[in-house]
Amino acid sequence: MLAVLFVLLTSVLVLPASPASAHAATVGSTPAPGSVIGASPSEVTVTFSEPVTPVEGRVQVIAPDGERISGKVQGGGTVLRIPLRKASKPLGTYLISFRVISADSHPVGGAITFSVGAPSARPEEPAATTGPHPSVAVAVPLLKTIGYAGVTLIVGPALFLAFLWPPRRSRGGALRMIRIGLALTAAATLGALGSQAQQGSGAPLWTLTADEFLEVVTSQYGLLLLGRLAILGALAVLLPPLLRRPPRTVSVPLTVPVPVLVGAGAPVPRPAPAPKPQPQLTPRKARAWAVLGLGAAGLATWPMTGHAIAVPLPAVTVTAGVVHMAAMATWIGGLVTLTVFLLRGTHERMLGVVLPVWSRWAALAVIWLVMAGVVQSVIQLGSVPALWRTDYGRLLLVKVGVLAVVLVAAAGARRMVNRARNGRGLRRTVLVEVVASVLILGLSSVLVQVDPGRSAAANEKAVGGKGVSETLTSDLYTVQFNIYPVELGEWNTVHAFLYRPDGAPLQAEEWQVSARLLDPPLEAVKQPMAGLLPGNQALGSLTFPLAGTYELVFTIRVSEIDRASVKTTVTVGR
Repeated sequence: MLAVLFVLLTSVLVLPASPASAHAATVGSTPAPGSVIGASPSEVTVTFSEPVTPVEGRVQVIAPDGERISGKVQGGGTVLRIPLRKASKPLGTYLISFRVISADSHPVGGAITFSVGAPSARPEEPAATTGPHPSVAVAVPLLKTIGYAGVTLIVGPALFLAFLWPPRRSRGGALRMIRIGLALTAAATLGALGSQAQQGSGAPLWTLTADEFLEVVTSQYGLLLLGRLAILGALAVLLPPLLRRPPRTVSVPLTVPVPVLVGAGAPVPRPAPAPKPQPQLTPRKARAWAVLGLGAAGLATWPMTGHAIAVPLPAVTVTAGVVHMAAMATWIGGLVTLTVFLLRGTHERMLGVVLPVWSRWAALAVIWLVMAGVVQSVIQLGSVPALWRTDYGRLLLVKVGVLAVVLVAAAGARRMVNRARNGRGLRRTVLVEVVASVLILGLSSVLVQVDPGRSAAANEKAVGGKGVSETLTSDLYTVQFNIYPVELGEWNTVHAFLYRPDGAPLQAEEWQVSARLLDPPLEAVKQPMAGLLPGNQALGSLTFPLAGTYELVFTIRVSEIDRASVKTTVTVGR
């Protein structure tokens, strides 16, 4: 009953959490976000901070008139290449809409705009750029927690049955708990396979199609989870025979016959020394080594389908992840086994033998848990300020705080064991450890769905459509301009395109732009603009010394005598 309560508690802990919307940040594109170019490109690219895999049918480029003009996406590492066909109405604003799966198996969605000639109203973003459906947002962390709980219910009872189980206690309950752990881990793995496609598409959990499922199971993520299921099946076969009470063996002493020599005074030879027994790999030992190898491989599938695989040092983080999970499962699983089976009904003298050994094991598990956690945190955070500036860092601090409470309780339990060695007074302390450990499991399930500190830093540097684009018209011409980045200071670039009233490109004889602060009023600062090729383009810069609303005036001469000015306003620093 307590084991079921343990699983339910860990599941409830993560119900409010939702999967992170992005773990790979968009760090660049061609054309640049918010930029204005003179002609429709034949290809666009989007660059990410981590390797990504495009979601089938969810990467597209929309022309100004709403037509989809993108071809088959070519994904390679961190760059997506999207070939384009010529739009029927090329002038206006284009939308690059994408949904991809990052290297740590999490979905990334977003959109980027750029303009050809005069910008138009931005097309509506398709539904693919939205976040996960609520059913998926609840299911993903819940499945993670069920999987973690399953691993602890396998490892803890298995270690006790193999090394510390009292001879006269029934093993049936602990074996049933291991089977429950195997079933929970398998169910969580199947759920992860069934929800991965919906994480990418944003569809409800129950709309999974056969084609989507096939695409998931043939991906690297799916193959790793299929490998985990195969390992769980093998453990279900190998573990029960290994952990049942081993048969007693009766050793029979071997007698070596001594030959007798007839004859007076004949020496009596000494018996030949028995040969030293050579170590042999018995079937039981072979099964034990197979279980250890399969267990390590199964644990490795967890970090290899998460944050650990998408860092500069994946071998280090994956190894640390395996150690972290093994230590966690040993510690928490052992506490659950003690609480459910051994602290009640076991003779005090037997507890006096078992508890000191378990206390040393738990101390070693905690040491390895902390060491592996430190390695993971240092790599995933990326910087010390990320501890308090990012959700990942703040959750990590909460987890460390809960861990400190558990360590205090564990230290108290260890003192009791050293004094009494019979389990008296331990139940309440161990119960505190179990409850706090459940909180740690829940926080771990949330942490793996939150952007790590290094990803949050990349997101802060992610590209966006920052800037101002506008079209101004006079009797002589239409000018389309883009100012980037529209910030206080000198480095604000103006890129402009000139067209005839009928939309044909127009080459100017002279370009000039000025900026005047309206409140408080300042004199206008005039800046020349340099003509570029093709001839209807010009480039210049603007200075915005103070925050406020500026009046921008473009004065353009299109012939020896034809000149006109157009103006607009732009707000800076507010």
